[in-house]
Amino acid sequence: MPVLEVKNIKKSFGKTKVLKDVSFSLEKGQVLVIIGSSGSGKTTLLRCLNFLETPDEGQILVNSKTLFTPGQKYTDEQIRENRLHFGLVFQNFNLFPQYNVLQNVLLAPTLLKKGTPEQLQQQGKDLLERVGLSDKLESYPYQLSGGQQQRVAIARALAMQPEVLCFDEPTSALDPELTGEVLRVIKGLKSADSTMVVVTHEMEFARSVADVVIYMADGVIEEMGTPEQVFDNPQSEKTKAFLHGAQSF
Repeated sequence: MPVLEVKNIKKSFGKTKVLKDVSFSLEKGQVLVIIGSSGSGKTTLLRCLNFLETPDEGQILVNSKTLFTPGQKYTDEQIRENRLHFGLVFQNFNLFPQYNVLQNVLLAPTLLKKGTPEQLQQQGKDLLERVGLSDKLESYPYQLSGGQQQRVAIARALAMQPEVLCFDEPTSALDPELTGEVLRVIKGLKSADSTMVVVTHEMEFARSVADVVIYMADGVIEEMGTPEQVFDNPQSEKTKAFLHGAQSF
């Protein structure tokens, strides 16, 4: 049974069709990597999954439960509940500057009473150890490098125990020397219990971590398959041209 099913999602902004009938499914423990040029619809797709945008058409299901279907009105509370199925790590960290590292990680689960204060404290410390930041619990965002801030953001997303963890270009705001540390953490999260959707421009990382690769172009899935199929034997001319350009870059 798929953890995530996306069926015929369409999204337009004004007269601009950004997503045109996008469908895919993802099994538990799989990592889906989405690649494509700027403007291909990758980020809009992630924002639809996380209910930061509302699709015009289509369905979104998690563990066979329909979270979105066209024509249904959703209250703010329902939208908030739907978001809890997904964790989203943004490009620019979005940490709260007034809170230290541990407080950033624990804020949402504390507000939602996900456990006792003692349990949450331990969970937060365990997650920060997992991303290599045990020594930064009481540091503030301004005291951290970009790579460290992004690792805090990953721990914060994990703290909500989402069914699907989403990354939107998680290294695009980082200097090259900091990119590797974040990619290593994401790669280290891969397990039978961790289902992830990663939008990235890092092709070697995509090849090494993905179970399924989607290449998006002009709002559609131009090609989908295993890393070997998409990277080593692409069928679409658009995919071939994109990968050639990425290698040249």
